[in-house]
Amino acid sequence: MQIEVNSDVFRLAQVFTISRGSRTQAEVLTVTVRDDGVVGRGECVPYARYDETLDSVTAQIAGFDGAWSDLPDALPAGAARNALDCAYWDHAAKRAGKRVWDLLGLPAPSPEITAFTLSLDTPDAMQVQAAKNAFRPLLKIKLGTPDDMARLEAVRRGAPDAQIIVDANEGWTADVYADLAPHLIRLGVRMVEQPLPAGADDMLAEIARPLPVCADESCHDRASLPGLMGKYDMVNIKLDKTGGLTEALALKEQAIKEGYGVMVGCMVGSSLAMAPATILAQGVAFTDLDGPLLLAEDRDQPLQFDDKGVHAPAAALWG
Repeated sequence: MQIEVNSDVFRLAQVFTISRGSRTQAEVLTVTVRDDGVVGRGECVPYARYDETLDSVTAQIAGFDGAWSDLPDALPAGAARNALDCAYWDHAAKRAGKRVWDLLGLPAPSPEITAFTLSLDTPDAMQVQAAKNAFRPLLKIKLGTPDDMARLEAVRRGAPDAQIIVDANEGWTADVYADLAPHLIRLGVRMVEQPLPAGADDMLAEIARPLPVCADESCHDRASLPGLMGKYDMVNIKLDKTGGLTEALALKEQAIKEGYGVMVGCMVGSSLAMAPATILAQGVAFTDLDGPLLLAEDRDQPLQFDDKGVHAPAAALWG
C-alpha cells in the first residue's frame, strides 16, 4: 500500500473567530492510499490546541508503515490517524464496489440538519450574521469571553426563531457560566459546549447544569469517558479527535450506552473531511458539519446541503 500526504489550503468565506483566535483559511492534510490501482482518500485538520501542526502530523503519517489494523497501536487518537483511517475506509469501499455504510452493515445515511456557526465578533456584527442566517433552523454561536451576554441577546434579536447552541471553547470560568446559565435558558439556548477548560472542569460536577453541557475538548475517544462522569451530559465526537471513523463509531456506541447524548462536530475543513462524519451523525442530538459552508472554495463533488440538511457523500468524493 502506497501512502501519500499533501497539504491543501481552502480560503474561508469570511474571517472565522473563536475565543482562541482568528483564521482566514483552512489548512488541511490530504492522505491518499493506493494499492492495485485503487485509490482511497482522507482529510485531517491538525489542531494547535492539541499540539498538532501540519509538519508534525505529516511526519506521523509519513512514518506509518503498518497495515490498517495497526493504526490504533501505531498512532494516538488525533488528526494523523483520522486521515489514514478514513482513507483506508474509502479504499476498502472502492475495492469492494460498495459504499462504506454497506461495509459497516448500516443503512444509507439520511440528510441531517446541521448547525451553522456564527464566529465570535461584536454584538452588532453577530446580530447581522444571525439575521443573514435566520433562515437556518440551528445556529451555533462561538462565545467564550466575560462579555458574552450582549452577544447572546444580539443573536436572538437577529434570529428570533432559530434554535441556538453555544460553544464557549473553554473560555468561561465557573462563575461566569453560573451567571450566564439562566439567561441561556431565557434566550432558548438548547445546549452549551465546553464552558470550562478541559482539565479544569471539575466544578461542572458541583454547580447546577440547568441545560445540557457537552464535552468537546474534554472528550477525544473512549478513554475520555470515565473522566466525564457527573460533569457532562453530552459528548461532541469529532473525527480529528477520535483518530478516524472506526474509533468514532465505537465512541458513539459506548457514550450512548453510558447515557450521554451525542453531538457530531468538525474542525474547519473541506467536504472530504465531513464526508465520513455523515455516517456518524445519523440519529444524534446535534450535528455540526458546517465546515464546507464556511469555505469560499471546496473539493470537487462537494457535499450537498439543502433544507433537509447535509447529505451523504457522492462516491466520487469519498466512501
